[in-house]
Amino acid sequence: MRSMNLVDSWVQTCSMFNQPSRCRSLIGLIYNPIKKNTPNFRNYSSFPLRQIQQRPVSSSTVSAILTKEETDSSNQQITTQFDFNGYMLLKANSINKALDDAVVLRDPPTIHEAMRYSLLAGGKRVRPVLCIASCELVGGGESQAMPAACAVEMIHTMSLIHDDLPCMDNDDLRRGKLTNHKVFGEDVAVLAGDSLLAFAFEFIATSTIGVSPTRILAAIGELAKSIGAEGLVAGQVVDLNCTGMSNVGLDELEFIHIHKTAALLEASVVLGAILGGGDEQQVEKLRKFARCIGLLFQVVDDILDVTKSSMELGKTAGKDLVVDKATYPKLMGLEKSREFADKLKEEAIDLLSGFDEGKAAPLVALTNYIAHRQN
Repeated sequence: MRSMNLVDSWVQTCSMFNQPSRCRSLIGLIYNPIKKNTPNFRNYSSFPLRQIQQRPVSSSTVSAILTKEETDSSNQQITTQFDFNGYMLLKANSINKALDDAVVLRDPPTIHEAMRYSLLAGGKRVRPVLCIASCELVGGGESQAMPAACAVEMIHTMSLIHDDLPCMDNDDLRRGKLTNHKVFGEDVAVLAGDSLLAFAFEFIATSTIGVSPTRILAAIGELAKSIGAEGLVAGQVVDLNCTGMSNVGLDELEFIHIHKTAALLEASVVLGAILGGGDEQQVEKLRKFARCIGLLFQVVDDILDVTKSSMELGKTAGKDLVVDKATYPKLMGLEKSREFADKLKEEAIDLLSGFDEGKAAPLVALTNYIAHRQN
């Protein structure tokens, strides 16, 4: 296990909030094609977190339209005109059907049963909906984004299967059901996650229609970087190293969540924008939006872990406290964590200004849902 000093050094060097970019991106190929043998990559700037403003976070169910009490006055007109409940149900149904059609039962049956068990176990489908919504925001259609949306959900499911393993977070409950390794065994669970990861890239590469090969390649590059040693894996490694340590600070915690949780949410939004035909400025504005809601998602997750029951969450509540993990409530206190979440929500919604108000409504509503969710 790495020493805390080495982890500190890594965090200070690699944090997305301290560096211009988490990693180089293939999106530069769309706007600046390769000339001869000299690739032209672009770096992307991060956004500064500003002073936290006070406003408590309230709660909402996954399918409920946000009420007036839960919505800022600045967003009230948009959210009351937009049928968030209907939108989420419609998109979730389309996504669930696409996932069911993509991963079918075939030989060998055990591995495909294990893949489907976790992939089709429900869930909020926030990541694939974000992918589709961002695609539609920049002028694309659902069909262009659906393979990428499914790929993101396959990878998210893989991360949950592996995260629940005894060698990682050692959890028995996920989405109100026994975790994959409790049903199929640790060996099959590992392979089910591996299979979903591999198939995600195959699916986006072979099933995406109505999009140029250059944009498909850029999207695949974004997705790969978001989950590798500079993304999700990096966050997971630092999380494991920091568990049980008493001197973990906010910088380390931010690094963990920006990579372990926010990176895949960022990829979901950026993939949709790329595949929908977004220009460079639109893609990068949506990238910053996604980083805000990605961190927001985890801050709220930390709050729910100490305020809700296992039955309400559909997973083991209070687990972080038991294993002495660093969380925002632990380091900042519950009220300050709520204030931080509300500030991130405001930042995210501000970044949607300049886009068509009607097309941005799903992302505004999704941001409010992420901030006010109950599980």
